[in-house]
Amino acid sequence: MCGHIGYPWTTEMIAVADKHANVYIDTSAYTARRYPPELVDYLRSRGRRKVLFGTNYPMITPGQALEHLGELGLDEEATELFLSGNARRIFRI
Repeated sequence: MCGHIGYPWTTEMIAVADKHANVYIDTSAYTARRYPPELVDYLRSRGRRKVLFGTNYPMITPGQALEHLGELGLDEEATELFLSGNARRIFRI
């Protein structure tokens, strides 16, 4: 799991996640408004099954982290995978 969006190596983290089946990226420590553009593009497309929602609770609550989620332009499938589907699949829950 590549925590904190892999910052400051987000582009490199995306390349590693693309290359390796068992590598995923989480968004902990970031609010949706602060996601780097390259991560948002990845989440909208080929990375929709590789990115997991995370907070940095208690510093960032889930509500704060998701406050601007609607502005990312994710479709329904990408949103569901990001918020819960990927975690359920990966952790078998």
